[in-house]
Amino acid sequence: MKDIISKILPTIFWVGLFWYSMYKDRSRYRNVVLLLLTGLSALGFIYSLFSSEVSGVLVLITMVLVGLAFLTLPFFLFINGLYMIKREGQSLGNLLSFFLGLILIAGELSFFLWFFGLLVEPELGVNMSALVPYSPFFAFFGLSSGYLSVTFVSFLLYCLFLQIIPHRRDFDYVIIHGAGIKKDGTVTKLLADRCDKAIEIYRKDPTSPYLVPSGGQGSDEVCSEAEAMRKYLISQGIPEDKILLEDKSKTTMENVTFSKNLIEKRLGRKYTALVTSNYHIYRAMRYAKRAQLKAVGIGSRVAPYYYPSALIREFVAVHKERKHLILFAIGYLLFVSPVIVIMLAA
Repeated sequence: MKDIISKILPTIFWVGLFWYSMYKDRSRYRNVVLLLLTGLSALGFIYSLFSSEVSGVLVLITMVLVGLAFLTLPFFLFINGLYMIKREGQSLGNLLSFFLGLILIAGELSFFLWFFGLLVEPELGVNMSALVPYSPFFAFFGLSSGYLSVTFVSFLLYCLFLQIIPHRRDFDYVIIHGAGIKKDGTVTKLLADRCDKAIEIYRKDPTSPYLVPSGGQGSDEVCSEAEAMRKYLISQGIPEDKILLEDKSKTTMENVTFSKNLIEKRLGRKYTALVTSNYHIYRAMRYAKRAQLKAVGIGSRVAPYYYPSALIREFVAVHKERKHLILFAIGYLLFVSPVIVIMLAA
């Protein structure tokens, strides 16, 4: 019993630290790292329950599965990018999955060439002299793409985790983040899905919260996004007196800030939910924190083929922030440092 307790203590530590961090603030980037460390710790504990022979086999199986997942990820992104272009057109945003897939495929090829030249060639006596001058490039490009893959997958897992964790059902306000509308002033499929999620929350909530459609009018739009959502909500049976319009915002940050200002002018409780597309929850919660709005992020569904490119945009947007860019760079240096040591020692 004491042996099991000693083995589970590290897992308890990481689980406790992760949940405490989540309790304090679900929008902190550290949660992405803590979730990964918690998962690795839990796996380590599970393996420790078996004999050394069995645990060795389990570790090997896990490494193979993880390796296969990372090997197939670039090809999945590449194929998804082609499908995205076919369905949505050749805009830069729709090409993100395609380009990331190409970069990671090139990175895996570079890593293979470096690994083959470093370890396999000396053993098999295969002449790799033509590749020797490019070995540093293969090493750094391969490791760089590997680091990018790990950070992106970690970000993906946390965004998925945010969608499945339970949340309260007793809200007073539900903010619906705007998106583009059709030329005739009706909501797009993406925006309708956000409204439908807000309607679902409204109908399940015992206190019937106010719905706050948020979004201004673009230069090429016949009405504000908020007005288009209001009409849709009413058509779905939501009473007009339960809808509070915020029709001045132009950005996600303004969505949150202006909606918060509207809510704060009213009396009573202010338990708030932010409804946006599932890939956008994390960044919306970061904006809410910046605006000092206490809220729970709840995601609406999007078409599966659309999710990878959308999540890549979120990943880029988050890492454009100065603090996250610095942390990303520090992590990168720590990731490639062992390679530098190996190459200097060779």
